Amino acid sequence: MNTKEVLSKLTDGNKRFVEAKLEHPNQSLQRKEELTAGQSPFAVIISCSDSRVAPEVIFDQGLGDLFVIRNAGNVVSDEVTGSAEYAVAHLKTPLVVILGHSECGAVKASMQGADDSEAIKTIVSRIKPALDLESTENSIKNNIKLQGERLKTAGSIIPELLKQGKIEIIGGYYCLTSGQVNFFEF
Repeated sequence: MNTKEVLSKLTDGNKRFVEAKLEHPNQSLQRKEELTAGQSPFAVIISCSDSRVAPEVIFDQGLGDLFVIRNAGNVVSDEVTGSAEYAVAHLKTPLVVILGHSECGAVKASMQGADDSEAIKTIVSRIKPALDLESTENSIKNNIKLQGERLKTAGSIIPELLKQGKIEIIGGYYCLTSGQVNFFEF
């Protein structure tokens, strides 16, 4: 599946979610059994761990369809990079989506200078360069772009596969109220 087909599949699934016409594909016992032989997800989703943002649900996908990596603020760390490298290099997943969302608590906390612990400070430090102190929504969208740009240059596998045209990295912005995901390049 090429990246256009993958994006179309994600867009179609999100449309079904927004319209409450979910198909719940690949969620059968037969699918579970098929996957014991291996996986070949068609997209990597680097998403915020916010409980309101479940990629398999908002894209109406099932078992084995998405390789989901989640953390507060959808930040790109060494662990996230390694996980994404595994998916694109070993599982041949062609599309990576950095998925942020409206009302992101991690971005809001970063704007407020959260420093509760060293671990939270690490997350804040990765989001801080994206902050627009006048607008939370701009900060969220800037963070999606910042994390995407980080991933594009992280490690050695992803930059090489991008150069060869074997993968693409795009952004996605999920609106909590409408349920719609808008995709964009950076």
